[in-house]
Amino acid sequence: MQGSKLTVIAAAVALFAHASALAADVPANVTLADVQELVRGNGDEVPTLDPSYSSDTASSRVISDMFEGLVTQSPDGDIIPALATHWDTSADGKTYTFHLRDNIQWSNGDPITALDFEYSFKRVIDPHKAAPYSWYYTTAHILNADKITQGHMAPDKLGVKALDAKTLQITLDRPVPYLVKMLTHESTFPVYRQAIEKYGDAWTKPENIVTSSAYKLTHWTLNERIVLERNPKYWNNEKTVIEQVTYLPIADLTAEYNRFRTGEIDITSSFPLEQYNAIKKQRPDELLTMPSLGTYYYLFNVHRKPFDDPRVRKALAYAVDRDIVTTAILGQGQVPAYGVTPPSVEGFEPPKLAWGKLSQKERNKAAKALLAEAGYGPSNPLSFELVYNTSESHKKLAIVMSSMWNKTLGAKVDLANQEWKTFLQKLGQQDFTVARYAGWEITTKLRRS
Repeated sequence: MQGSKLTVIAAAVALFAHASALAADVPANVTLADVQELVRGNGDEVPTLDPSYSSDTASSRVISDMFEGLVTQSPDGDIIPALATHWDTSADGKTYTFHLRDNIQWSNGDPITALDFEYSFKRVIDPHKAAPYSWYYTTAHILNADKITQGHMAPDKLGVKALDAKTLQITLDRPVPYLVKMLTHESTFPVYRQAIEKYGDAWTKPENIVTSSAYKLTHWTLNERIVLERNPKYWNNEKTVIEQVTYLPIADLTAEYNRFRTGEIDITSSFPLEQYNAIKKQRPDELLTMPSLGTYYYLFNVHRKPFDDPRVRKALAYAVDRDIVTTAILGQGQVPAYGVTPPSVEGFEPPKLAWGKLSQKERNKAAKALLAEAGYGPSNPLSFELVYNTSESHKKLAIVMSSMWNKTLGAKVDLANQEWKTFLQKLGQQDFTVARYAGWEITTKLRRS
């Protein structure tokens, strides 16, 4: 299901929650508390703190407090300079030249240079590294990215080059007017080469990690907490207000919400779906519902039966009553989705799907016909497993979906939940039949007033 409008491209959305811990201008009439510490509910345990390998929101929230790219987003969603002060674009729109700030430093005091960016881009695109967002560079049309990901060219041929210590050039194979917007994504952030080469995968441990943004990692106990402290080497440190940020991984939505209510957590995006209207009524000053560009959907593994048959996939898609899901189940402003790309993406015109114009009764009839044509019915019911990562909300939606498929199509659906890191690994290995998925779907958070 899709969220409301935000005028940036889908792949480059920076999660709104990041801004709360970073630089801020404090109004003259505001008196700050003596202790500037923030405790955040972060849902699941973080699988990685390596910007090049992050592919989930739990990791992304923490990473964006520790690492920064060439540009970032303002609270209003505008693209503003970060480690770069400005950039030039060639007349043909295929070459971008970024000029880095003077005296920008890593958290250990070493200078951040254009070579750090070049190394990081080429690390992500290297097919032997298996970075989850290597495809992002092909979408950005960075020169030779497609050939490199296919193994036909060496990573050092990527169209990213340090002209000198303060100048980075990105060359594209075609004009991409939204390229700068895409550079807000953490897969384009620089990482510290010396730490990676010395410590390998252990470079993200507190004693080894070197960061580039407002905070540095000081403590990480798995399934307990992550603690970040202010980075005095950050170029915009004078505007960093919060001294310490603690992230608590709490997979149970009710538990996280209760810890918010007792004051243990200052900000959270996780609470039971059925609590939304009550929270909106009882705690309006603490509830902030924000627009987000994202889609909640289910993945079919087309390499496994029965989902190698498009008739089966279409039947399940038709049998979902999206209006019930968005209004009766979610009820936070979501709208029905008929494709992966949200209709509010700037410059995107959703295709006119004939079946999307049908009534739900007509869709159900078509779904039954498709499934019967594929060979399924009362004597041979469709059966499969639907997996989701452990969450009360995901469970509730999975129950609703399985109920719709059973009622309309007679399908037998087994539900299975998995711990977040395991869930991501299974998806990456394509070890599933049907799985829930989403892109930047978080739209609501609670914060202490």
